[in-house]
Amino acid sequence: MTLQAQLDALREKFEGSLLPAEAVRIMHDATDQLAASGQAERALKAGDRAPDFSLPDPDGAPVSLASLLADGPLVLTFYRGVWCPYCNADLKAIEATASRIRELGASLAAISPQVAANSRKSQRDNDLSFPILSDHGNQVAAAFGLRFALPPALVDLYKRQFNNDLAVVNGEPSWTLPMPARYVIGSDGVIAYAEVNPDYTRRPEPADLLPVLEKLHANA
Repeated sequence: MTLQAQLDALREKFEGSLLPAEAVRIMHDATDQLAASGQAERALKAGDRAPDFSLPDPDGAPVSLASLLADGPLVLTFYRGVWCPYCNADLKAIEATASRIRELGASLAAISPQVAANSRKSQRDNDLSFPILSDHGNQVAAAFGLRFALPPALVDLYKRQFNNDLAVVNGEPSWTLPMPARYVIGSDGVIAYAEVNPDYTRRPEPADLLPVLEKLHANA
């Protein structure tokens, strides 16, 4: 089953039977507003230089972009958090492709606004072989053009319906998230592949980035 087929099945389950119609409407409205803002089109894309960063891994050790690019390209995924089933399916799909990604000389990492304890849980629950780096306040996500603030109706829904207080999950009160995104960054720091979507239920297939890595590998 493709990743998108898995995500479509999740959406059908949640929106078809588990969530009240008003909750679904609020979620759809928020996604539509984000898409209409054009922010996804303004995010960094192929040909742009990736912003430098250094973020802590789940054990608190600093991990820089330079260190991730030291031995080759980087596959970088922006991850909303442990609470998001769509994001967890996305990470598992990347993990399933990780061995081929590494065969092509690339490393992998994810970036999330959640606190380290939640990243450790994400890595454990999803059986990941790559780190989830903590982006406090979505500062790196903002540098990539991905950070957005949840509208008030969605904030209220998260608290009331989902018992999901992002101020606690992320350890800061901004109620911001990154748009889901996947990048391939070449060893020269230039973005070779970018996929950004304001709809968190839509994700690219991990196999889509393999031709880009194959080309980078051939040219190395």
